[in-house]
Amino acid sequence: MYVSLLATKMLSSPSPPCHYHSTVYNPRASVFHRSNSNSGGFHHLKISKIQSRASTSGEPTPELNPRNHNSKSMALLLHHLSNQSQSSNPKREDLEHPRLSAEERVRLLELSLVQNRTPQFPGSVYVQSPSDADVSSSLPPLQTLFRDGDFDEDNDQEMIMRAVEIRRKVTAEIFLEAMRRGKFGITYSSNLVSKLDDFIDYVMVEAASLKRLPEFSNSNFNVRAKTVIHDSNVVPLIRWLKHNSLSYPQIRKLICMSKGDLESIIRLANWLKSMHVKGRFIGLAMLKGGESVFKRGSEELDEIFEYLERNGVRKEWTGYVLSRCPQLLSYSFEEIKTRVGFFLDMGMNDKDFGTMVFDYPRILGYFTLTEMSEKVNYLKEFGLSIEEVGKLLAFKPELMSCSIEERWKPLVKYLYYHGISRDGMRRMLTIKPMVFCVDLEMTIVPKVQFFKNIGIRDDAIGNMLVKFPPLLTYSLHKKIRPVVIFLMTRAGVTKRDIAKVIASGPELLGCSIVHKLEINMKYYLSLGIRLQQLGEMIADFPMLLRYNLDVLRPKYRYLRRTMVRPLEDVIEFPRFFSYSLESRIIPRHKILVENRVNMKLRYMLGSTDEELEKKIQDIRERRQRFESTIVNDEFFSPEKEIDDDFTVEQTLIDTETEAK
Repeated sequence: MYVSLLATKMLSSPSPPCHYHSTVYNPRASVFHRSNSNSGGFHHLKISKIQSRASTSGEPTPELNPRNHNSKSMALLLHHLSNQSQSSNPKREDLEHPRLSAEERVRLLELSLVQNRTPQFPGSVYVQSPSDADVSSSLPPLQTLFRDGDFDEDNDQEMIMRAVEIRRKVTAEIFLEAMRRGKFGITYSSNLVSKLDDFIDYVMVEAASLKRLPEFSNSNFNVRAKTVIHDSNVVPLIRWLKHNSLSYPQIRKLICMSKGDLESIIRLANWLKSMHVKGRFIGLAMLKGGESVFKRGSEELDEIFEYLERNGVRKEWTGYVLSRCPQLLSYSFEEIKTRVGFFLDMGMNDKDFGTMVFDYPRILGYFTLTEMSEKVNYLKEFGLSIEEVGKLLAFKPELMSCSIEERWKPLVKYLYYHGISRDGMRRMLTIKPMVFCVDLEMTIVPKVQFFKNIGIRDDAIGNMLVKFPPLLTYSLHKKIRPVVIFLMTRAGVTKRDIAKVIASGPELLGCSIVHKLEINMKYYLSLGIRLQQLGEMIADFPMLLRYNLDVLRPKYRYLRRTMVRPLEDVIEFPRFFSYSLESRIIPRHKILVENRVNMKLRYMLGSTDEELEKKIQDIRERRQRFESTIVNDEFFSPEKEIDDDFTVEQTLIDTETEAK
C-alpha cells in the first residue's frame, strides 16, 4: 500500500531533492551507480571529471537527475509500475489521492489537524514537519477523506466527529500553552484545562468563525485560537479567581456560566466589591447567583438593595448578607418586595426585620414562600398568634431552616411521650427556640437517657425540660457530665441525692465549674461548713451554688454580726441566701426586734406577712402570761398539743436573751 502511495506521489508531483543520497542515471547502460556515505567522495569526483571532459571537448553536459530513494525502492517501484500498466489504467483521482482504509484516514486526520507533528525518518511517504514548505501539499486534502464510494454516511459522520475531537485537543493544547505563559504551574494548568470542556468548545467555535474576517482569512487555526484566548482575558481572570480561593470545579462552573462573556464576570465582581463583599465570597456569590445574574445591570441590583436598606437592612450589612445568601442576586425587584412583605405582615418593624436578615440572611432568599407559609402555620398550632410567631422568627430565624416532617414532628412526639403538654412545648419554644432546631437522635435522646441512668424518672425529666429548656442545647460530654461528676466528688452530693439535685435544680448544669461552682463551694467551706453538710445543703437547695459572692457575703455578715445568729442556722436553712437583704431580711429582723421575739429563719423568712404577724402575736401572749406569773395547769399539761417549734422553753430562752 505504501508503495502505491509512493508511486502516486511521484506521478503527481516531483519530489523535493533529498540530501541524504545521490544516484546518477545513465540511459545507455541502464545502470544505477550508487554512492553511499562511505563512497560519497569518489562519487562526487567522478561527476566532476565527466563535467570537465565535456567542457574541454565542447560536448553538452549530460543531465544529471538526482534520485529520490535507494536502488531497491526504485527497482520495486519500476516492477510495480510494469504490473500495473499491464493490468489496467488507473483513474486520475486515484493516482492523485488513492482510497484509504479507516485506520489510514484517521492517521491522515491527525497529521492534518494536530498542532505539533512529530519528525519522520528520511524517505517517509508524507512530509510531517511544520517547518517544511510543502507540508500542506504533501498531505491529501480533507475533502478527499469524505467522498462517496466505498464508505457510507455513518463512517463519514464518525470521521467528522473524530476530526472535531482532534481539533478540540489542539485547542486544549493552545489554551494550556497560554496558561503556562501566564505563570501557572503545569499541574494546576492541566487540571483546570481538563475541566473547561465547554470553554474549549467556545474557543474552537469562535476561532472557526474568525475565518470569515478578512484579516484572518489566510491564517491557520492555531493563530485564530490564540487570538480568541488572548482577547477574552481568561488567563488573568483565572488568576484572580484562584487568588480568591476558588477551586477547579468552581472556576470551571463560573466560566461556563458566563457563556463566553467573561466581561460580565468582571463587571459583576466590581459591583460586589462596591457592596462590601470580600475575599472568596465574591466568587461564591457569582456561582450561587445563577446564570441570570450575569445578564443584569448594576442599576437593577442597586434598586433591590436600596429597597432592603429602607426596610432595616443597613448598607454596611449588605456585603455580609450577600456572602451568606447570594441567591438574592437571582430575584427580581418584585420577588424581593413580596418576600419582605411576607415578614412585615407578621408584625415586624424595620429594626426586627433588619436584625433578622443580618442574623440569618438565608431566611430572605433561600426558601420558597410556600415552604415558609407552611412552617408559620405549624408554629401557630402551638397556640402562638401571628405576631408571636413574627417575634419568634425575629429572635431565632434559624427555625425557618428546619423541616416539619424530619425535625419538628418527631421532636413533638418524643416530648409528648415524656409527659410534656402543648403548653409546655410552647414555653420551650418561646424560651429556647433552638431546641426545635437540634437533631433529636444525636442531641436530645442521649441526654435524656443519661438523666434516666442517674435515677431521674420520666415525669421528672419532662418537668425538668419545661423548667429549663436550654438544658437540651448543652453538650453532654463537655457540660452536663462534668457538672454531675463535680457535684458528686467535690461538692459532697451523695449518689442518692444527685437525681433530686438535678431534677429540682437543672440550672446547675448550665454553670461553669471553674468560674462559678468551684468558687462558691470553696466559699462555703471557708465558713466552717463541712463537706458532708454542704452536700446536704445542696440537696435541700440546689441553687445555693449559683449565687455570686457579692450577694452572699453581705447576707452572711448581717446574719452573724447584726442578727447574732449561729452558723447552724444557715446549715439548717440554706434558702436564707435566696432572700433579698434589703427588702426581706432586714425588715423582718426589725419586726422581731421591735416585738422582742426570736424564731427560726425558716419561719422568719418563709412566712407571709399575715402568718408572721399571727406567730408573733402568739409568742407575745405566751411571754406576757409567763411574765405575770399567770400560768395555769392546763398550759403545762402534757396532754395538751404543743407546737414543737414554739415551745415554752424556747419562749423562756428568747425572753432571757432579750433581757440580757
